[in-house]
Amino acid sequence: MIRDFPQDERPRERFIQHGPQSLSNHELIAILLRTGTKEESVLQLSNRLLTHFEGLRLLKAASLEEITSIKGIGSAKAIQILAAVEIGRRIANLNYNDRYVIRSPEDGANYVMNDMRFLSQEHFVCLYLNTKNQVIHKQTIFIGSLNASIVHPREVYREALKRSAASVIAIHNHPSGDPTPSREDIEVTKRLVECGKIIGIDLLDHLIIGENKFVSLKEKGYL
Repeated sequence: MIRDFPQDERPRERFIQHGPQSLSNHELIAILLRTGTKEESVLQLSNRLLTHFEGLRLLKAASLEEITSIKGIGSAKAIQILAAVEIGRRIANLNYNDRYVIRSPEDGANYVMNDMRFLSQEHFVCLYLNTKNQVIHKQTIFIGSLNASIVHPREVYREALKRSAASVIAIHNHPSGDPTPSREDIEVTKRLVECGKIIGIDLLDHLIIGENKFVSLKEKGYL
């Protein structure tokens, strides 16, 4: 049983403390199996499973019958393994060509206009792009009046690093409907540009959304 192992050697605890990348293949499978048998621990069972299939390459092609033929692994455990394999396969086959591509300030504004033009508070949102200028993530960073001391570059670029983004587009709305940039808007933009240059992630633009209209601070010369 996993509880028979020292706390820092238990896969779940190490997963929490150090992340999934710190675990070996048989430790990850042990988490899926959850329990071993009376004769062996779950880590021993998972190691035997991997040995039987000579690693992940053959395991990913194994059938339910082939996995349940291994002593100690019933249909419930086998289904959990096959479900995890199928999720991995689907992730690997995701079609990134369908992602929204931003080629201009208009593209960026169109992407968020319907969501942001009716908001009663200012929302500071970032779009994170890959090297093909495809949107890989959209994140609301802050809600409230824009202020250079509140919208900290750390929050913007932490998400960019997490997503392995190549560039960022900052966007916020003016509830008044007038997208004319304020002094604070310009200060925030310059600060984000400077920090982006230091860590190597470009701020492509800062868009201000109004009532069916927008302003690009890049087109205004502030980037």
